[in-house]
Amino acid sequence: MPAETNTTPVPPAAAVAADAHWARKLARLRARQLPEYTLVICDDQEAKRRLDEAVLELTRCRMADAENSRKHSEETQRAEEEVEDAQADFDAVSVELTFRALPRPILDGLIKRFPPTEAQAEDGDAWNPETFPAALIAAAHIERDDYGNTVEGMSEQDAQQLLDSWPVAESNALFAAAWQAQQIVRTSTVELGKG
Repeated sequence: MPAETNTTPVPPAAAVAADAHWARKLARLRARQLPEYTLVICDDQEAKRRLDEAVLELTRCRMADAENSRKHSEETQRAEEEVEDAQADFDAVSVELTFRALPRPILDGLIKRFPPTEAQAEDGDAWNPETFPAALIAAAHIERDDYGNTVEGMSEQDAQQLLDSWPVAESNALFAAAWQAQQIVRTSTVELGKG
């Protein structure tokens, strides 16, 4: 009778390599950050006008450089500096609100938490348009301090107060920014030909 050996079967090398490959890919997929969308609010129309004009002038200068086969004119350099200055002024007087996509189960739960009334459902609403917007804004809002650390952000009450006190176009823009964060697609597909 042969002596028993305690050898563990060795899986085929190809299977081990394939498993490691998938493990690396899966780790990358799980480590992806949720997409974000930022709404910029600027009440200083002069700062906005100055930035818009500076960007237009820079575009004009770059087109002139291209038409005249120049790499970079002094006029273009001055226009770039003006854009930098105007952007800094604009940034100083602007407020940014950043919204992050919610994982699907959280968004689904939020929608279920605010179902439409019968009348709203008959109008085609998937959620209650009176209560859902503030909840989505608060849930998706991400606030960071000066060091980039996430800190407490907007509450549902804060969001509802902004929605109720802003003009309709700006209220719509606020909700649209939170909703847009949920709609960002960072994927593409490759269509393979028939072989």
